[in-house]
Amino acid sequence: MRPAKDTAGRRARPSSPPRSARTTTTFPSGPHSSLPRSRQSTIAHSASLLDSELVTQEDNVALFEDLRIFPEHANSNPEPRSFPYSVKQQCWEKAEKVKGRDPDRWRRDPLGNIVFRKLVGCPGCLCHDYDHIVPYSKGGKSTLENCQVLQATVNRSKGNKTELSRADLIQKSSYCRVSGRDMDLIELSAYGNVQHVQDPGEASYSILLGYRSCLR
Repeated sequence: MRPAKDTAGRRARPSSPPRSARTTTTFPSGPHSSLPRSRQSTIAHSASLLDSELVTQEDNVALFEDLRIFPEHANSNPEPRSFPYSVKQQCWEKAEKVKGRDPDRWRRDPLGNIVFRKLVGCPGCLCHDYDHIVPYSKGGKSTLENCQVLQATVNRSKGNKTELSRADLIQKSSYCRVSGRDMDLIELSAYGNVQHVQDPGEASYSILLGYRSCLR
């Protein structure tokens, strides 16, 4: 005979809770849903930290919105630093002319130094800059009244100093002895011709020499 089944023992076992009563843990769906559950938990924690950092940044922005720039910290000179092209043209025109030379090519600065128009911004003795008479850093404007053609070497020595006298600036000049023939050669290399201006009492043939002055 088969032994009788122990039905009493089976009834004594605790029954499993219904499926509907079981507690389940859900993880966010999205691009990370295929990751292991431990990895999903890490991403969720990082997202909460990022949210707190964003809130902190928003608070900082709110604080900076109340800041104001006071006049003493603002630019004291709203004028452009460099002279406009039209001002440079007029500044050249008001410089002293060189006797017998084309004024569109040669001028003298206030110290008597001869400068060549096409030599600008270089350190040579014939080079020039458009200088602020009252330094820009001290409120000088980039206007014709505050502009002068000045030998580049002197301009760099002057800087933003206002206490230098004319004698001091003359001592800082880069002196070079340039003859009329030297000036002819410079014009020839820069313009392809040599232009002389007729002075009162001179013969008319000296108005324009062209290449002939360098072929003699």
